[in-house]
Amino acid sequence: MKILIVLTSHDKLGDTDNKTGFWLEEFAAPYYVFKDAGAQVTLASPKGGQPPLDPSSDTEDAQTEATKRFKADKAAQSDLAHTAVLSTVSTDGFDAIFYPGGHGPLWDLAEDADSIKLIEAFAASDRPIGAVCHAPAAFKHTKGADGKPVVSGKTVTGFTNSEEESAGLSKVVPFLVEDILKANGGNYEKGADWASFVVIDGKLVTGQNPASSAEAARKLLHLL
Repeated sequence: MKILIVLTSHDKLGDTDNKTGFWLEEFAAPYYVFKDAGAQVTLASPKGGQPPLDPSSDTEDAQTEATKRFKADKAAQSDLAHTAVLSTVSTDGFDAIFYPGGHGPLWDLAEDADSIKLIEAFAASDRPIGAVCHAPAAFKHTKGADGKPVVSGKTVTGFTNSEEESAGLSKVVPFLVEDILKANGGNYEKGADWASFVVIDGKLVTGQNPASSAEAARKLLHLL
């Protein structure tokens, strides 16, 4: 099994002076779910190299078993520091693609032409696509073979408007994940705020929030 994980390269939280990036748990948990299942994992990001880590995901209270394991894993840290430049990555040979969240994807992956092309290629070849928390933002402009948005008519989830509200960032982000999924014709579902909630529709797997990241990765593996 060969799985491509696509991370954000964006590190600015809108017009604030705060930093953002990818959410550590949403990368670390799926990374180990895939690795422990024997999958070969390739990491990529729009700019390549070390993706920016959202500092809010690195605080003491945000640590999980997966993040602690990552912090002690020199090989994984090296993997992350050397992500491939997204424009150089071909879909050939990959069995599935997975997007961790963090607020970064709202700015870059949502608009990135290479990411859009990858998702559309995976959708066209009916290969599993996974995204958790803010990462369904990457579906903002993606189209299926029928010309409709990739999520149109699909049951999906992603970071809720109420979760964004409680994070205090509703007015900072360029758009709300829940809103964009609905606007693109997705049948949006959600669980309780901050609790694990994962939806599968065909080969599309979406998770609501950081707590959903390991479960979303496991569900993606089941499709393989």
